[in-house]
Amino acid sequence: MARRHLRAAALAACASLLLLSACATRVDLPSKDAGLRLRVQSSVIAPGNGGELIAADALQPGDILLTSIATVNSFGIRLGTFSPVSHAVLYLGDGLIAEAVGSGVRARPLADVVDEEQMVVAFRVPGLDDSGARKLRTWANSQVGIRYNTTGVLLNAPFVLNRRLCELPLIPSAVSHYCISGMAMVQLGASRDDQFFCSQFVLEAYRQAGLPITDADPRWVSPADLLHMREGDVPSIAATQPLRYVGHLKYNAPPLLAADGP
Repeated sequence: MARRHLRAAALAACASLLLLSACATRVDLPSKDAGLRLRVQSSVIAPGNGGELIAADALQPGDILLTSIATVNSFGIRLGTFSPVSHAVLYLGDGLIAEAVGSGVRARPLADVVDEEQMVVAFRVPGLDDSGARKLRTWANSQVGIRYNTTGVLLNAPFVLNRRLCELPLIPSAVSHYCISGMAMVQLGASRDDQFFCSQFVLEAYRQAGLPITDADPRWVSPADLLHMREGDVPSIAATQPLRYVGHLKYNAPPLLAADGP
């Protein structure tokens, strides 16, 4: 009897954690190889836990780098999105990256990113060929100096929190999709492509290359959403195809906050 009560308490605790975190879930129907299974969105990815450390020469043009750093801004984004990442970067090849930051879109050496960040993890979009990579790189370089989408970030912050109501456990994916879409249309308004924040810039680059990562508006998508679009995870915003994990260029255990932000 005591064992049964402990089991019931454990199940209740798990259910409570799911409700509190509002992680997206998916129910896999029974197949000949497995029974009914509940899949829960996961933010855990690290060397030694399904990951591996790689060198920069393992990257290919177009790879997406997701990062985090020990600053107040980064911690706030990670806390708000329940994610270990807070920034998205596009690898251009030849040791260079492009990114949208507070000062605008810029290109700089990959080595600087790896040196500054606490974690750098790489993902690959399947199907990107040399022609697509050239288009992506040409467009990204043409955007250097474009202003940062500050308004988009400010609007996205409450949207990220409010939309978690659409991601409560066991809500069917179709219902969750329409819930998120409707909430985004109300809270974020009309789209624009003349200013970018980090993940919006990465998604727009792929759209310009003719290989969109998702059908959703790029302004809806955070670095955390990109992380959950990887193979084996449960995305909150559907991807056209799962991103392929390449490896960690750098990994440190989640750090304490730095005294000041960037």
